[in-house]
Amino acid sequence: MMLLGCIGDDFTGSSDLANTLAKGGMRTVQFTGVPDAPAGADIQAGVVALKSRSIDPADAVQQSLAALDWLQRQGCQQIFFKYCSTFDSTPQGNIGPVADALADALGAHKVIVCPAFPGTGRSIFQGHLFVKDQLLNESGMQNHPLTPMIDADIRRWLATQTKYSVGHVPVEQVFAGSKLIAQGLEDQYRAGHRHIVVDAIRDADLIEIGKAAKGLPLVTGGSGVALGLPGNFGCTPSQVPWVWSGRQIPRIVGVLFGHNAGAGCQTRSAPPCAGDYRG
Repeated sequence: MMLLGCIGDDFTGSSDLANTLAKGGMRTVQFTGVPDAPAGADIQAGVVALKSRSIDPADAVQQSLAALDWLQRQGCQQIFFKYCSTFDSTPQGNIGPVADALADALGAHKVIVCPAFPGTGRSIFQGHLFVKDQLLNESGMQNHPLTPMIDADIRRWLATQTKYSVGHVPVEQVFAGSKLIAQGLEDQYRAGHRHIVVDAIRDADLIEIGKAAKGLPLVTGGSGVALGLPGNFGCTPSQVPWVWSGRQIPRIVGVLFGHNAGAGCQTRSAPPCAGDYRG
């Protein structure tokens, strides 16, 4: 039976999430779009990869709720909404509206918000998202053509997108471990906050945040937060075999090399970059 259901707002990030869960010991399958048939009985984690990051917010909500409905029918005990570790969004969405809709559907009132991914240089400190040593809004992401990130304060940026209050669990509580993180989430909920930004600057922080998420109906964040989720279901890290179970449709990939884009181009065949991966 599927234990953990994941909804990703793009294909490549969903692949990264599936990889993280499989390495954590969960039998994982990534689906491109919402499946029209039940999942296999041996699957422990299902990742539904959508292309909803930059579409109309109403469409993103509709697609995400459709994915949620399918995942719930597979028996999932927890839902993880995965978005980019640079929190790609605008004041209109799509992270806030989707998180709101999922929280409403699941009755979730302590929703972790943690896009941190220290392995790629993305960390959250005092509610602010950093890319290595730069604030997000000074890292180049402020010039993104679709989702210009002009504010590094994730609490403030998310507040423009959501109808709910946004709280914060600071790094001091995160360093103290999962029990204090869980207490911080409870305190923020009692203070009237539903979405709660949680600081994280190390992989060890993400593992503790994952432990604190045990039993919560909804978790949101970058794929890094998934480091701590498999253990909540009795899974342990292991080497896993990777099996492609999608259609083998060649894709032409252009490879540019040299200092000048016009210096040369080589093409080669490659399998699609997102599909069903089993671990």
